[in-house]
Amino acid sequence: GLFVTDYFTRTPRKLSPFRSFASIELFHFHIPEDTVIAVWNLITFKEQGGTFGDQCPDRSITVYFRSGAPSVINPLHTHFPSDTAVPGSFALTLTWTLPNRTTGVFNITSPLPGDWFLAAHLPKDEGKISVKGLYEECQYLFQPQLIVQRLVNIAVLYPGYVTEQSMAPHNRSCLYKVFVPSYTSRVLVEVLRCRGAAGCPLWLRMRAKAPPLHNSTALDCREHAPCQLALDLPFWQHWYYVLVERHPGAPGTVSFQITVQLTDCSRPSLARPPFLPSSASMNMPHSFGSAGGMVLGDSPPPTSPNSTKRPLPISSTMPATERCWPIRPTLRNELDTFSVHFYIFFGPNVSVPPDRPAVFVINLLPVLDSGGVLNLELRLNVSSLCGENVTVFGCLNHEVPLTSSDNASVTCETESLAGFLLSVNATASLSRLRIPYPQTGSWYLSLRSLCATEHGFEPCTNVTAEVYLRAYLSPCINDCGIYGQCKLLRTNNYLYAACECKAGWNGWGCTDNAEAFTYGFQLLSTLLLCLSNVMFVPPVAIAFYHACDQPGIVVFCIMDYDVLQFCDFLGSLMSVWVTVIAMARLQPVVLYLLGAMLLSMALQMDRHGLWNLLGPSLFALGIMAIAWTARSIRRRHCYPPTWKRWVFYLCPGALIAVAAVLLYAFVETEENYFYIHSIWHLLIAGSVGFLLPPRAKPSGRLGPLPRRKGCGYQLCVNEQEELGLVDPAVASINSICTS
Repeated sequence: GLFVTDYFTRTPRKLSPFRSFASIELFHFHIPEDTVIAVWNLITFKEQGGTFGDQCPDRSITVYFRSGAPSVINPLHTHFPSDTAVPGSFALTLTWTLPNRTTGVFNITSPLPGDWFLAAHLPKDEGKISVKGLYEECQYLFQPQLIVQRLVNIAVLYPGYVTEQSMAPHNRSCLYKVFVPSYTSRVLVEVLRCRGAAGCPLWLRMRAKAPPLHNSTALDCREHAPCQLALDLPFWQHWYYVLVERHPGAPGTVSFQITVQLTDCSRPSLARPPFLPSSASMNMPHSFGSAGGMVLGDSPPPTSPNSTKRPLPISSTMPATERCWPIRPTLRNELDTFSVHFYIFFGPNVSVPPDRPAVFVINLLPVLDSGGVLNLELRLNVSSLCGENVTVFGCLNHEVPLTSSDNASVTCETESLAGFLLSVNATASLSRLRIPYPQTGSWYLSLRSLCATEHGFEPCTNVTAEVYLRAYLSPCINDCGIYGQCKLLRTNNYLYAACECKAGWNGWGCTDNAEAFTYGFQLLSTLLLCLSNVMFVPPVAIAFYHACDQPGIVVFCIMDYDVLQFCDFLGSLMSVWVTVIAMARLQPVVLYLLGAMLLSMALQMDRHGLWNLLGPSLFALGIMAIAWTARSIRRRHCYPPTWKRWVFYLCPGALIAVAAVLLYAFVETEENYFYIHSIWHLLIAGSVGFLLPPRAKPSGRLGPLPRRKGCGYQLCVNEQEELGLVDPAVASINSICTS
């Protein structure tokens, strides 16, 4: 066949250590139909300060792959909430082959078409809290690239028609596809009139949605006559691919005919007619390609020299064992993003008769609904059982309903299908099922009532069970509980939701309490962070910011969290600014106003940046250094003038402040935050008591000297300034003026 190669890439993104699904990087790809191979090229490189991070440590990178919806991952091996189904996914770990770059390759033969999702993250770290801008951070960037190779003009098999084929010696296989509409209970593929040098040296393989693999449903035509491959309960509204493969070493040309028949489950004794008026009557796509440019139209497909087609008898060669029942639709009611309720007509109470199942369909929209949680709830009305030992079983299957004719069967699986089983009875009248990140498309729920006997389950007689059915889509499981926050995340144009847990709780729904903080620990951390702010008496009200940012249930917010955080940061930086300006003993009020304006602007731009603290502090220290230098030059000796001021006040205050900054910048982690940050509060507030200049003593006031009259100039000396004191009111009285 003719191959076409497509190439897709995504922008590199910075990876983060795993804490919850909210910390992963998600990439969305779309694989076209008829793809025979998909190759992901996984590029990872390090950066530090805008250059290659050769000195950065090697940290393993885990990548997850899943078709149809994002992967449900659990790298920390936490517990999932009860009644939660965990779908599987592929995973691989990338190791470093070069100092600053590594590349991994992930191949998938005959991948399923549609949406594919990649999730990547770094290992969990120790939770160190680093100050932004203190040092160049090591960044690990991840960029996935996708290369697909797909076949074009794959031959299409029409139900009830024969296709003739001749396989040349250099050809290994022939690939076909057939579209399976809704209400199809069986697909039967048959090879006729097979002629080769050694009998019929062919393998017949079949697979849904993508070309067959080595482990797909297969049949050896040398050992089976007639060569018929049947598949019960096929997926509805999908392509099925049929591969006719030559045995290795079989010589010569092999000629054969191939036909396919679809059994309509609404009429089990009949196959689908060989021709329908239009593609709409079979729910087939209007443009689905074919060999020789054939298109399903309003007339039978024409015959061609290499592909002769003629209708076969309508009667099925093998009677169908399955029967489909009427499917009741659900009404979709969208309340918000990932908040959708599916209402049942004449519900929510549904009747389950004893002689047949009740089948419902829930349609999830492509891409839009796969980022939430599908919730299903069954509640049995015990009073409707009339004293009988009735159990109602529910099977939730994707893309095809499972309604087995075996009344004793209580499983939701077949050789080719896997579903979810729910059951309710008189003793356990409530059953729930949660599916995080469900695959989109049609989900079918089949409800059956069976009576328990000493010989197992048997059909009930004259008992119609009543069940309350609730199906809905939610962003997170139970809104992440009281110890978590449900976050709405976005990657490009794809939306998904995930829980971010706090107070040591973990898990997909923040229900794993293996490492949870106790109530006493939460209370202690809140009190330490708040009461340590008593050292800052003026902004003590703003200290309640820490009562608002605590994890867990010991939380108290007097106003919006963002407002409290801004006031806390502004109060901290203004205390540094005012302290240093006071040490410089400069009285203009404009300096305080300028500091307040500049600090507010800086905090609005980047509240956690290192230079928001260092910038104003260094600027204020520069002003103080200039003022002190000017006084030292004018007075011709060091300022402040007394050694006691240096030894007992300035040096201890500076050491305390430096120790506080070192704790803040290098010691804080998420685990020790509450007491290290409390020590920071105490040290910074204590340093202010050492650094502020003393007030003037009332007993030391000096009266003004008498002013001499005459010509000359007037020299005003501020006595308080010379003593290293600050009190504008006193200083204005005790000025000594001489002329």
